[in-house]
Amino acid sequence: MWRKWGVLGDNWGSLVLLVAFVAFSASIWGIIMNRRTLLASLTGGAAVLAADARNVWAQSRGGPGRRNLITDVAGLAIGQAEDMKVRTGVTVILPETRVTCAADVRGGGPGTRETDALNSWNLVHSVDAVVLSGGSVYGLAAADGVAAWLGAHDRGYGMSQAPGVPKSPVIPAAILYDLANRGDKKWDLTPPYRDLGLRAAESAGADFKLGTAGAGYGAGAGDLKGGTGSASFVTSDGITVGAIVAVNCLGSVVVPGTKNFWAGPFEIGNEFGGLGASAKRAVGEDWGQTKANPTPRANTTIACIATDVDLDIDQMKRVTMMAQDGLARAIRPIHSPFDGDVVFGLSTAKQKIKGPSADFVVTRIGSIAADVLSRAVARGVYEASLPPGMEGKTWRML
Repeated sequence: MWRKWGVLGDNWGSLVLLVAFVAFSASIWGIIMNRRTLLASLTGGAAVLAADARNVWAQSRGGPGRRNLITDVAGLAIGQAEDMKVRTGVTVILPETRVTCAADVRGGGPGTRETDALNSWNLVHSVDAVVLSGGSVYGLAAADGVAAWLGAHDRGYGMSQAPGVPKSPVIPAAILYDLANRGDKKWDLTPPYRDLGLRAAESAGADFKLGTAGAGYGAGAGDLKGGTGSASFVTSDGITVGAIVAVNCLGSVVVPGTKNFWAGPFEIGNEFGGLGASAKRAVGEDWGQTKANPTPRANTTIACIATDVDLDIDQMKRVTMMAQDGLARAIRPIHSPFDGDVVFGLSTAKQKIKGPSADFVVTRIGSIAADVLSRAVARGVYEASLPPGMEGKTWRML
């Protein structure tokens, strides 16, 4: 026996090392298992419980919705109307019921309606529609036409249910400047925007035209013809995010000296030409296809993003703020003193947040929304054509 203990004693150092190694391995395994548990709780998807602990969105990348439009987000319709003579138009985002809405304003010369009402400390956190319009300050009247249409359909916020008291539709709006595009603006006391808003609301549906349509009809994207763009993305675990945008920016949407869109790295398939990312470097202040003589309030990119996930007003605000970074990925420069950039964000609340980590889901949605908005910008310019009699240059002419 003592001989055996002696042998053990001779190898005591090896035994200690072996025990330490086993303990260390167990500790590392515990950490790995805890990490797996954390990832599973963050994503809320059962697939995350796989042995390799890969994220659910890495196992299946997802892709555009069936239409690759904001209307892939369940519960939304889009209406558009144009005036070819005036060279202007209106886009209405029309939810089937009232929805949570937030706004993020970053341009130096914005023109808006009812954005203050969307602050979380105020009474009303949901809206009946969102309006994007050409026409600068005159275009804000487009929301009046939408309000009339909604009121006629007994939709809106009601403080009183008494007979004869109409509801009050809540309709945030933003406008872009297209007054100098040489359309006929001699409208005297009857600007066309109320009528355009009414027509847009009446025409709302799931499918709509991109490019020279709606609010982007008379727009210019830097030195190129601007337009209305839209895109969507559906994640592998069923979250849908969409965007619609009217591109009328000071900055350029293409890399200097190329036809490649700044949004090229985010392109899916050939949705805006299939050129993808450019290998060219942008140096210093080479802005490329920007507007040569910018003037205050003469530009603006206005947009709306949406998701089908149920988000409260604070969560929707964060997503909308993150989404606006998509403009910075697609337009250079952006948010200048000459722009009035505004992004709205909507939640149609068709599904609840999955898993216990709501903040992480918000992060995912915000990141996707920024990418989708970048793609929508490029699609709007890619699809744009010159209206009858309008001089200029389109992306396809480069």
